[in-house]
Amino acid sequence: MNGIEARLERIGTDGRIVNIPMDHGITIGATDGLKDIESTIDAVTRGGADSVLTQKGLSPRVHPNKNGAGYIIHLNASTVLGEADPNDKRLTGTVREAVRRGADAVSIHLNVGSLQEGDQIHDLANVTETAAEYGMPVLAMTYARGPGVDEHDPEALGHAVRLGEEAGADVVKTAWSGDAESFEHVVESTAKPVIVAGGSPEGDRAQLEQVRGAIDAGAAGVSMGRSVFQHEDPEGITRAVASIVHDDATVDEALSAGGL
Repeated sequence: MNGIEARLERIGTDGRIVNIPMDHGITIGATDGLKDIESTIDAVTRGGADSVLTQKGLSPRVHPNKNGAGYIIHLNASTVLGEADPNDKRLTGTVREAVRRGADAVSIHLNVGSLQEGDQIHDLANVTETAAEYGMPVLAMTYARGPGVDEHDPEALGHAVRLGEEAGADVVKTAWSGDAESFEHVVESTAKPVIVAGGSPEGDRAQLEQVRGAIDAGAAGVSMGRSVFQHEDPEGITRAVASIVHDDATVDEALSAGGL
């Protein structure tokens, strides 16, 4: 088993992944769930998250509270306050820094179809090259975003995840296309594991129906941020999501498992 395979096992379980990204503080500030990020990390990992994700500077706050879960360091960002296009993600870290800070994987965001697409493809290619030298898995967050691009179009999303694989990523994340049937095309567009973003469904049932649909379409799991860390019960919603991803629960069973 090489380093990449070994570390992939640390961020998932038996090829399935429940990841909770909490890198949003650099983008939107210290919102609810992120001020006391230590408590949130403790809650979601007790609830069954396989891994959590932050920017590099939060690593000292992550390690003591993740209950043995995996850790991913995100390598680019933008803010909602800047004058530049919010799709313009700039590098905030390197693979070497992630290794030094105890990460099990790194991630990088691409907006396929944006004006900055070329720069972001270049950054991803460089990250995957360096990561391979260290045996470090790369999660590519490949969204379809830009002028005239439908962010939920399955053809665009399929193109985005294929780009991630072709540039060397080990796992790809993208947005939900709206239903299981159309998301099957997205999953079939790459040989790499596809995990789906949380988005913003209204209510717990709608959120879990999306997770159930993604798994039914062949997704390997989820990477859900604000819908988890801003939830009134982060541990409960994580447990509900994990029951679908890892135990093949129905939506009703998941709601019960999470006490929701």
